[in-house]
Amino acid sequence: MIKPIIRSVLVPAVICLVNLCLIAHSSAQDSNDLANAEIHILPVSGNIYMLVGPIGNSTVQIGDDGVLIVDTQFAELSEKILAAIRTLTDKPVRYIINTHSHGDHTGGNAPIAQAGSTIQGGNVSGDISDAGMGATIISHENALFEMLSQDPPPPADALPFDTYFQDQKDLYFNGEPVLLYEAPAAHTSGDSIVHFRSSDVISAGDLFVTTTYPFIDEANGGNINGIIDGLNHIIKIAVPKEKQEGGTLIIPGHGRLCDEADIVEFRDMMTIIRDRIQAMIEDGMSMEQVVEAGPTRDYDGRYGADSGFWTTRQFVETAYRNLQNAG
Repeated sequence: MIKPIIRSVLVPAVICLVNLCLIAHSSAQDSNDLANAEIHILPVSGNIYMLVGPIGNSTVQIGDDGVLIVDTQFAELSEKILAAIRTLTDKPVRYIINTHSHGDHTGGNAPIAQAGSTIQGGNVSGDISDAGMGATIISHENALFEMLSQDPPPPADALPFDTYFQDQKDLYFNGEPVLLYEAPAAHTSGDSIVHFRSSDVISAGDLFVTTTYPFIDEANGGNINGIIDGLNHIIKIAVPKEKQEGGTLIIPGHGRLCDEADIVEFRDMMTIIRDRIQAMIEDGMSMEQVVEAGPTRDYDGRYGADSGFWTTRQFVETAYRNLQNAG
């Protein structure tokens, strides 16, 4: 079921939904739950829409050239995501951008890509969808490497085949520049920040969430300092409106639609927690002593968790290892 809804109705609903879980890695998310889930459509700015699933978000850009989607959520939600897009346009999906490698952001790559078609180059006329090529999947190359290292890896038609390794990649689509910025060693080793420059919307992926402490995927190169650097990058390219409300809008990987003020508060929290843990390490405190000291205590009521996929303890322990190893 697809329900276009206005922001004032959506935001409380989103908070309720996404607080159930952090990301697709949670085995508690049952396939039946996904089959019964709804996709909510939120107009954001210009030709940009936010598709809110039962756990995470996708960003969709629509125009005369076709459809660009950032993050495809779970594979089980693909038909509903495509149905949501069809309520907005009958144009084909041309591009999929993955902000990172995790399954709740890449799971729908294959079915959504195959429902679309690649824009041809050279002297070829028309689409080349009849050649078996679907939409182009784009990511940082480290995200591709992380997907290939999964056991088992995703099928070939779910993998990004247009990757970049510099600090930035750009394309021009639907009449506006779309810029991908690398966020090195942040949530993972292959994060991308996606900026729709004319619409002034940023898709942050899991570098920024409003529901929990950010998941630091240590096994895939994640690091608390990289997350803070990535948040600072978003702040650098975002422009607030009067009294810091509105202006550049930011779509998080999980949670409600935000603006620069929300990013600043989240960045400040992460910096304070990082500096507290760093000071405790320099004082010779062990990991268990740091956990017991509660460096996140004044934020736990908003972001903390004692159970589930990503707990407060796990967040503190991972940050401790990041900072200890950096020393």
